Amino acid sequence: MADAADTALYDQIGTGYSLGRRTDPRWMAAILDALGTARVIANVGAGTGSYEPGDRRLLALEPSTKMIRQRPHDASPAVRALAESLPLRDHAVDVALAVLTVHHWTNWRAGLAELRRIAPRQVVLAYDTHRHTEFWLVREYIPEIADVELTRPSADDIANELAADSVTPLPLPWDFTDSVLPAHWRRPAAYLDPQVRRTCSALAQADPDAVERGVRRLTRDLHSGRWHARHQDLLKLDQWDAGFRLIVSRS
Repeated sequence: MADAADTALYDQIGTGYSLGRRTDPRWMAAILDALGTARVIANVGAGTGSYEPGDRRLLALEPSTKMIRQRPHDASPAVRALAESLPLRDHAVDVALAVLTVHHWTNWRAGLAELRRIAPRQVVLAYDTHRHTEFWLVREYIPEIADVELTRPSADDIANELAADSVTPLPLPWDFTDSVLPAHWRRPAAYLDPQVRRTCSALAQADPDAVERGVRRLTRDLHSGRWHARHQDLLKLDQWDAGFRLIVSRS
């Protein structure tokens, strides 16, 4: 789910991306509800095809060739394109969908303007970047991630730019299947897996030395029981609000 400056990043980390970034049915249900009765959809920054409805016409727009190659064989057609310059006429589709991609765009305001140009309704899944910096993995183990996160547009910025009609929190269930950065908030050992780290852009973009230092500290804290003692409150929760927001706007 990348765009201009990050196309090279996703070409680099894209191997195996579709294995770690699997559609979670609970988020899928929320997105389908937001799409409503729309029959023609443009999925901008479509990546490997997560959260694409299969029961209507859809065009995927994605700049990374490696991502496109990992789309399922029965997925909707994909075109290489940047969000800031979409190869579609005005109001060409019913809904412009953008799932966890706006924060990667080189010019996110220009990209959102394009969403409004091609569709009368926009459905955007984004996240609160400040909330992400408070996530225990960032705060306690890899604080360097915050330097990247705080340069990105937050969900509130995107909602304001789109003059959103609704902003709905999407909490993370403890057994969430899509490996976004905080997906394993109650399963800390998952972050010891190199494949999990490779398919998360925030970790892939962070200084590798900083990530390795953080992983070593986390490994020690898991072995000693320190992590579990420190985060007993999380272990009692079935879901946690990591700041993900589903934004719907009608132009």
